[in-house]
Amino acid sequence: MFRSISLAVAAASAIALPTAVVSQVVPSSEQLDDALQVVNIWLEAQQAYEKIPALSAAVVHDQEVVWSTALGVAHRDTGARATDRTLYSICSISKLFTAVSVMQLRDRGALDLRDPVSKHLPWFTLSQRYEGSPPVTIEGILTHSAGLPRESAHPYWTGPDFPFPTREEVIDGVSGQETLYPAREYFQYSNLGLTLAGEVVAARSGMSYHDYVKANILQPLGMNDTYSEIPAEHRGRRLATGYGAPTRDGTREEVAFFQARGIAPAAGFASTALDLARFASWQFRLEGSKEEVLAAHTLDEMQRVHYVDPDWDTFWGLGFSVNRRNDETFVGHGGSCPGYRSQLVIQPDEKIATVFMANAMVNSGMYAYGIYDLVADAIEAATDADTTAMTATTAASGGPVASEGDGGTTDDVDLSDYVGTYLGQPWGSETAVVKWKGSLAFLSLPTSNPARAVNRNRLKHDHDDVFYRVRSDGNRGEDVVFERGPDGSITGYRVHGNLSPRIR
Repeated sequence: MFRSISLAVAAASAIALPTAVVSQVVPSSEQLDDALQVVNIWLEAQQAYEKIPALSAAVVHDQEVVWSTALGVAHRDTGARATDRTLYSICSISKLFTAVSVMQLRDRGALDLRDPVSKHLPWFTLSQRYEGSPPVTIEGILTHSAGLPRESAHPYWTGPDFPFPTREEVIDGVSGQETLYPAREYFQYSNLGLTLAGEVVAARSGMSYHDYVKANILQPLGMNDTYSEIPAEHRGRRLATGYGAPTRDGTREEVAFFQARGIAPAAGFASTALDLARFASWQFRLEGSKEEVLAAHTLDEMQRVHYVDPDWDTFWGLGFSVNRRNDETFVGHGGSCPGYRSQLVIQPDEKIATVFMANAMVNSGMYAYGIYDLVADAIEAATDADTTAMTATTAASGGPVASEGDGGTTDDVDLSDYVGTYLGQPWGSETAVVKWKGSLAFLSLPTSNPARAVNRNRLKHDHDDVFYRVRSDGNRGEDVVFERGPDGSITGYRVHGNLSPRIR
């Protein structure tokens, strides 16, 4: 499914925004269309090979959903198809909404990040194991550096029933727990910590956590398909059924329905691909002196590194995960709850975000970053070309000035003839021939790194039905000779004389 939606317009139609928003629409681009087609081909294959019942995904640039898709079934027993509005548990992505709530209250003067948690939660009597340790502070719980144990004193990740505690049970259990490390000595991801942050929100606002988040974040952003607790009323309908990790025979068993209850501030939310896209777009338009839900400088503060683990392998902002890949900074969060995996990846400089959601236990980060790596260059090229063309048009006295091409081939060969899927057995499962950056490329399926696959296996046309692989140094590699059947359609290709027949 291809979509192009102005999220700013969608949000404005839901609730009046305090600042004017201009949507920057990504212009039409052959390179981007080809990249999105590669994403579709990759996800379709991965869904089949990993036996993922359903997945939903989206790509965002600034205020626009450039693309979204949904594959598979939300419920195997009914065969109901997934859509980009299918609800999934987003589990730990919930922590971002809790962190935003804390920072709202900080900006209103209701708390200080240096405050000990016990200042606002008198019942927080968790034992400090280490004499001389700094106190457990609000900043410590937002950065997972407070030395807290990972979980509340309850076995809620244990199947088959996943007995999440009530809020009262969380509070009662704290007195019997103790710190794992001295504060600020190590990174220890903690669902207990963000649960405590949600309790601070309730204590300082005078509202229930759920009412606060709905009134102060979800409604103002028009996130009408996001819930701070998994909505039982949508079970069996819009809420996808969760399925577990593969068994030895390759099947995925249905996971029992659960609600996070007292752990909701850390892991309770449910949302859709389009609503998480809306959440990303809010962050892209919140810049300079703007204020919408948060002040822009507060969001910047949250997305800067506030804690680095001594091993230098984990970096955390205030609620946000922060990491560097290929000289780019990414922020966001992942989610993993019984039967669901999700990931929100945000690249603030280029204003590009990807969303991935599945109702099965899969590597959601691999998918969200895999989508980003396939589309980012094409989005940047399309927007840069459009800006250049508009600048030239404004300066010129004549008609519109065409932008330069996006690297297509110079001959008139119809690349669509060769696009398809070819048998890779027994050496591999299958190979897709795809259009990529103006020519063709091989995409072996399944793969955990599709961008690397196509960039290392680019093909250039030579003559007739003969292409050759372009080596990483730019020189010519082996020939790829396509064959045609009696009706003129491509039936396979040969490399080093060996045939790979076309299967679709």
